[in-house]
Amino acid sequence: MAQRRWLTIVVFFLLGLLGAGAITYLMTPQYQSEAKVYVSTEVTGTDTSLAATANFIAIQRVQSYAELARGRELMQRVIARLKLDMTPGDLAAKISSSVVAQTTIVDIKVTDESAAEAQRIAKAESEALTEYLTEVETPFGASKSPIKATISSPASYDGSQVSPKPVLNLVIGAVIGLVVGVAMALVRDLLDTTVSSSDDVEKTLDTPVLANIQYDSDVPKHPLLTEAASHSTRVEAFRLLRTNLQFLDIDTRPRSLVITSAVPSEGKTSTATNLAIALAQTGLRVLLVDGDLRRPKLASVLGLERSVGLTTVLVGRSELQDSIQKHTDSGIFFLASGPIPPNPTEVLQSRAAQELFDRVSQMFDMVIIDGPPLLPVSDAAIMARDVDGAILVVRHGKTTKEQLRQASVRLAQVDASLLGVTVNMTPKRGGKSYGYGYGYGYGPEKPKA
Repeated sequence: MAQRRWLTIVVFFLLGLLGAGAITYLMTPQYQSEAKVYVSTEVTGTDTSLAATANFIAIQRVQSYAELARGRELMQRVIARLKLDMTPGDLAAKISSSVVAQTTIVDIKVTDESAAEAQRIAKAESEALTEYLTEVETPFGASKSPIKATISSPASYDGSQVSPKPVLNLVIGAVIGLVVGVAMALVRDLLDTTVSSSDDVEKTLDTPVLANIQYDSDVPKHPLLTEAASHSTRVEAFRLLRTNLQFLDIDTRPRSLVITSAVPSEGKTSTATNLAIALAQTGLRVLLVDGDLRRPKLASVLGLERSVGLTTVLVGRSELQDSIQKHTDSGIFFLASGPIPPNPTEVLQSRAAQELFDRVSQMFDMVIIDGPPLLPVSDAAIMARDVDGAILVVRHGKTTKEQLRQASVRLAQVDASLLGVTVNMTPKRGGKSYGYGYGYGYGPEKPKA
């Protein structure tokens, strides 16, 4: 999962870092001053019972003293003393008070945007608290309190900000981003119904994967195998596909194939063209046929003429031998689609089309037909029935398992053989594949003469 979804994890990790960095940058620096008030008993003489009572009171009430330190009455006194322009609630939000464990010391901390102002407030707060505790603990009618509050640690000055803490914030942001990224990767993996491995294909169809063709950013500019380095990953993939074709059926080796896909933009045209080139490089006479009579692309890819080809031969407007062109660079022979007919399906299921495919299979060592996708139209299934079988091209991370299953059903419905599957545009590293921009659209189109 991590290998295929690494990009999701990295994106959320970086978002966590960026978010923490942005929050840290936008936060106003805060400074802190600390003061301590020690509460003791104020009893003299030999009356031990009175002293014990006073000490017990101090210990039991020290937590209440910490609460009083942030009480409204004390806040009003500090505001009046310092002439602050804020409410008691605003001031209380700047102050924290607690009891130091196992002591009768009240620890007061004041946080403010200014270190000097934090110290000024902490000083006034500690002084006001000592006075206030003496007042509230003096019994009615008595002149002296049994409790004595003393400032044991004057308000400190610290020029180092207590918040934000950039390093800590970035670590927390990174951890949160990483956790969210892994969670999102898991969710995407659970919800992903696309073909993302050879195992997905074999589990869905029980059909062999003949080759995995890796994504190559150079394909749009140099689509042909003859333009790639002889030991490139793409060239090796088509050599493997060529080799695996020889083992499909040892006794009756296929001599005519339809290369198709479930839906448009899976890379079938590129696969058909380069498979034909790879076969021709072994010395075979290979004919590449543009059987896509709706959106023909092969002529433009090869830089050859499209006006004469399959349809002109079928209607008798040209002879087969005269309609076949040769691509000089690759050595393959090419039969273009010819003019687009108004009824492609009927043309391809005609007896004349069947006889033509039989005829070219006798003329050449191998015939590769680039057919349209199976799910939008039935043309490719019809041609696959009339030749030795079909190879289905699926696009990594785009073709869904259900589309793959439906494409197989389309072929089975006409008793066409699905010889194998080629997984196209597999990523070099985990994650989704990328597109080459060979767009198809199978909607109504005005027929061309």
